[in-house]
Amino acid sequence: MTITDVDIARWRLRSQRLVGEGRPDAESVVRELLCVQAENQSQSAWAVAARTVRPDPADLDAGLADGRVLRTHVIRPTWHYVTPDDLVWLLDLTAPRVRATFATQLEQLHGLDPARVERLGGLIADGLRGGHHLTRAEIADLLNAQGHDLTGMALMVLLGDLEQQQVVCSGAPVEGVHTYALLEERIPRPRRLDREEGLAEIALRYVGGHGPATVRDLAYWATLTPTDAKAGFAAVADQLATFEHDGRTYWHLPDEEPPTGPAEPTGHLLQVLDEMYRGFQDSRMVIDAAGAVPRAREAAIGMVLHDGQLVAAMKRSVSARAVTFELRPYPSWRARMRRDVDVAAAAYGSYLGLEPRLKLP
Repeated sequence: MTITDVDIARWRLRSQRLVGEGRPDAESVVRELLCVQAENQSQSAWAVAARTVRPDPADLDAGLADGRVLRTHVIRPTWHYVTPDDLVWLLDLTAPRVRATFATQLEQLHGLDPARVERLGGLIADGLRGGHHLTRAEIADLLNAQGHDLTGMALMVLLGDLEQQQVVCSGAPVEGVHTYALLEERIPRPRRLDREEGLAEIALRYVGGHGPATVRDLAYWATLTPTDAKAGFAAVADQLATFEHDGRTYWHLPDEEPPTGPAEPTGHLLQVLDEMYRGFQDSRMVIDAAGAVPRAREAAIGMVLHDGQLVAAMKRSVSARAVTFELRPYPSWRARMRRDVDVAAAAYGSYLGLEPRLKLP
């Protein structure tokens, strides 16, 4: 059987719960995908909700409030949703390479050497100890009271570094504003794996929630060396299967076959930060089998998928009454796709409690 780019894209829609049966709640989605990129919280919440049976903003909000879901920097130097059971072993595995990015920014861009980072980290930890959850602004005030003027990007990078050090993680949001808490208080009994166990676990779980995927896809996604990603796959080779396509080896769960055709829902309105796009690098563009999308840096932060294929760029705007999706079609767009994309817009609008509006040139 010949497997095509379209087959792989459809397969990934299924693996990521964007078609077929959704997951019961936000926590289940995050656990199954292992990590979900969460850089833009107002829009990444839909990335989680779109994969549930009944999309509801209160679902993820509740998970973040009680700590069943955390929003923190892990696997790459950007925000991700992750469960407490998975955060610490993932940090043990990936933080050494990720932290190098933060360390460079702290010292070269913000003049914070390791000694000062350690002092500031100690002050922040003292301020959070005892179950205190503080916003970034409150942490800035705390440091200012101790004679340290640190705000804006410098403080954000410092907090990201402290997340890599397992000092802080996300606390309960306050009126929708992100807070920080001590990791040891938020996760008093962390799950830990040794390095070999961690590589095996991340390979198996990544394929389960994203596959089919390649060694280089995993290396990118989790900031691993290709050698480490290959070792992870080798450790679970007896629990996975492979096929060759376009000069690449794709790993997938055993006893799975590629979908035989489109599955519902066929249309999706997503961000390019969504795991369907950002969850890969080596084989990302199986979602553009027609080669219709320029391979330059993304010109829009939103995308329209139809049957797993990228058919339009999308810009989302929200007003008091409506959510508007402004589409810029690629050559692969067809007028017949409008009906399925209208269905996707209606689902998104219902989730936000707003009237959906779709705009085409």
